[in-house]
Amino acid sequence: MRRDDPRLGAAAFGLRGRRRMSRVLSGPDLGHRIQQKFPDAVVDARPEWAEVKADSLVEVCTFLRDDPELDFGYLSSLTGVDRLDHFEVVYHLLSISRNQASTLKVRCHDHDKPEVPSLVSVWRGAHLQERETFDLMGIRFQGHPDLRRVFLWEGFPGHPLRKDWLNFPGGQMSGLERFPGEPGGKLEGRG
Repeated sequence: MRRDDPRLGAAAFGLRGRRRMSRVLSGPDLGHRIQQKFPDAVVDARPEWAEVKADSLVEVCTFLRDDPELDFGYLSSLTGVDRLDHFEVVYHLLSISRNQASTLKVRCHDHDKPEVPSLVSVWRGAHLQERETFDLMGIRFQGHPDLRRVFLWEGFPGHPLRKDWLNFPGGQMSGLERFPGEPGGKLEGRG
């Protein structure tokens, strides 16, 4: 049999007995590594994540990618979170060579005009994910080479994953007054 024969499985690649699950680098461990290089960059670190200042984001992520002991060369996902009074952008990072994963956050303090630096220069995979987050959450990524809507059309009112999206400008609201089947009169649109 050849080494690439699918019947051989993990043994063909010398993986027998090795741990195959990714190791998670905790937020405090990630935060400590970042603080060693950038003493003022870390805002908070919890078991699940580390949070850095927005103005240090590009430098920190470049370090996380280029440091041979971390080698976070892959941005698995990027998403926005609406916390009502502020937004967060959450980055899930992977090191394929080190078989480890970690989570990094950055906070947007201006809820009306949230903005963080773009990471397209660090991970090319951030290009589409930042556009998606802009389109659906309204978070702007400063320095993005082509920040425009990707799912919704230009002129679409608002950003539908924001918690305040149902309140359109001019007092109009989307959808129905209540769920179908709930008590009340005839359902009519609110828009």
